[in-house]
Amino acid sequence: MNSILCLIILSFLCSVALGQAPKSTPKPAQGAGSKPAAQPQAQKPEVKEDCGCESKAPPDVVATINGVRLTIKDIDDLLKPKIEELRQQVIEARKKELDLQINSKLLEAEGARRGLSASKLIDAEVIDKTVEPTEADAQAFYDQNKARIPGDFASVKKDIVDYLRNQRQREQAARFAERLRASSDVKVLVKDVTPATTAAERARVLATVNGKPITSGDVEDSLKPLIYDVQEQIYNLRKTQIDLKVNDTLLEQEAAKKKVTTRALLDAEVAPKIKAVTDEDAKKFYDENMSRINGEYEPVREQIKEYLKQQEERKVLGDYATALRKASAVTVSLPEPEAPSYKIDTEGQPWKGAEKAEVTIIEFTDFQCPMCAKTHPILDELVKEYNGKVRLVVRDYPLPQHENALKAAEAAEAAREQGKYWEFVSLMFENQKELGVDKLKEYAARLGLDRKKFDEGLDSGKFATQVQKDLQEGLKIGVNSTPSVYVNGVMIKDRTREGLKAGIEAAIKPGADGKASK
Repeated sequence: MNSILCLIILSFLCSVALGQAPKSTPKPAQGAGSKPAAQPQAQKPEVKEDCGCESKAPPDVVATINGVRLTIKDIDDLLKPKIEELRQQVIEARKKELDLQINSKLLEAEGARRGLSASKLIDAEVIDKTVEPTEADAQAFYDQNKARIPGDFASVKKDIVDYLRNQRQREQAARFAERLRASSDVKVLVKDVTPATTAAERARVLATVNGKPITSGDVEDSLKPLIYDVQEQIYNLRKTQIDLKVNDTLLEQEAAKKKVTTRALLDAEVAPKIKAVTDEDAKKFYDENMSRINGEYEPVREQIKEYLKQQEERKVLGDYATALRKASAVTVSLPEPEAPSYKIDTEGQPWKGAEKAEVTIIEFTDFQCPMCAKTHPILDELVKEYNGKVRLVVRDYPLPQHENALKAAEAAEAAREQGKYWEFVSLMFENQKELGVDKLKEYAARLGLDRKKFDEGLDSGKFATQVQKDLQEGLKIGVNSTPSVYVNGVMIKDRTREGLKAGIEAAIKPGADGKASK
């Protein structure tokens, strides 16, 4: 199965005809006679539509500094273009989401009619019908765009071929979506898709597909990951700006107290504490970061020294600002956005712990991911510690950059078929650098599994549909890295033992929603 199949399914659902080119590969240049591209505006117009992405408005006063009040208006006036751009993302996504929902139902209905899963259907109608780009195609693309492509053709050929293939698959997916619409009963009942703020609005039917309704609630539920991401970005922008304004105000107050300018204050209190950066410091930094630095040491030495100098200045200035805060009366009252809760399917998934536990932990994992290997034993320990109160469910999320992760996920399912899932998973995490198919089969033998049954299941792709189902579920709720851990449907950002334990404790507190995600 194609390694980017889940992305093709997503692009089909979104009706996206063309994808973004890889970073090293520009989009095709305009042809002769085409109109020049529109120049970007200096400033985007104000967003007048409601994005429906503010769970609750921030307070009017977001900070006080020794009695000086800092308002949300002071902050948002400085951040207006950035905040409006983020809100516009939600507005545009909501406009497209109804199409996504329609295409999703069309794909589901067509798959049911033909007895195929979504991934098998896309295989048949998109992957298999896409003409593979040739080297000549890649060369033509390179020749047309080489002024904007770093490197020679040989070094970027694979990237160009991947881009062209992805582009063609998306175009094929768009044509397939159009065919399905033409042969189905699709009725769109609204002109504009607006945010739903009440139960009645959530129940409003926006469209029907072969008689099946799509409600405003369906749209809003699908937008949860994006809305939360936008809320977090706006929160971080505001918090950073508040911190800067607090520090500036404290500096001004301290300078006024000492009857000097802020520049003179910094020269007296900060500048003398900044350590000079030596060649030895630069060489040490280069040696420690060699894998991420292009080129030899000498050509980049002065750049490294300048970078380290800026870092040292920021550190000393930050230390001084912290000292001023400790000696002042500073309060900040900007509420963090509340993480959404998702209904995540656990039916038929591998699990351990108490079957009817009040707390369900769901982990989206990648067996080639080093952080997943570190998190695995922590979750095991917590299941034992909260004996009878916690159930751990694992779902697959093999990342595309890990070449062996997809087959490793299938192998785990093949081992589960023979009752050895957890043992097999532990073996894979212990041997992450050796997860090729031959090694996976070797691990099966080591655990005493029926090799013929295991090998046939792995080689035939018997469990690929199950893995793709997990991938698609993860995409729907915004999973973009591993491990992603949810406690009763709420993502836990802090995946340390302490952070995960805090998430469990919050879920079992009186008044918390103790129901496991279904």
